Amino acid sequence: MSTAEPIVSTATLRGVGRRFLGAPVRSQTYRNLSYLLLALPLGIVYVVGLVTGTAVGASLLLTWVGLPVLVGTLAGATVAAGVEARLASGLVGVDAAVPAFVREFDVREGVALPGDGFVDALRRLVTAPSTWTSVVLVAYKFVVGIASFVAAVTVGSVTLALLAAPLVYDASGAVAAGGGAGRYRIGSWVVSSLPEALAVAGIGVVALIVGCNLLNWLARFQARSVAALLRAGERA
Repeated sequence: MSTAEPIVSTATLRGVGRRFLGAPVRSQTYRNLSYLLLALPLGIVYVVGLVTGTAVGASLLLTWVGLPVLVGTLAGATVAAGVEARLASGLVGVDAAVPAFVREFDVREGVALPGDGFVDALRRLVTAPSTWTSVVLVAYKFVVGIASFVAAVTVGSVTLALLAAPLVYDASGAVAAGGGAGRYRIGSWVVSSLPEALAVAGIGVVALIVGCNLLNWLARFQARSVAALLRAGERA
């Protein structure tokens, strides 16, 4: 009688364990962290440009100035989507399609405008589905940028507070809420001895490993969702 092979091999489990435990020392973790920390400032720049350009263009639409402003806003949204595609690929390693209008706009190859002149370039920009998914992406990036920044700062501050306990628990200048000098408080836990501080630091190591894995997952999720939006525009 043959013995059935296990669904998940021991080697696979060991590999998953090594990846999980080794997250804090992998360079990819810090590329992912850079991607998450860039999300909020870039999201703010994108959404401010989109809202301002749309508002100004719409208010001046009765004049000859309004339409170019709106067109420029659409072009700016596709450029922003192209930047996001490059960041997802370069930092997180997720392939994302650059919008068609941006791909065709290559000054280095002598292509000042996609298509056959300005009118054709304008038609390509307005009718390309990827242009409108780029607008959605700009708004989406602002929302996920807030979540990403909050997650990264929370994980970093909590982990640092835990790991620093052995160094600062008995410092004369350490003042905690509800406590006095020389008392290090983490939430409701007052650390007043070296064994307690070492125990807190051990919890910090666990928090660091878990937090790095959570941030890696969040970066991959964000990059894949960006890629999915851009793919939707290409397929449409």
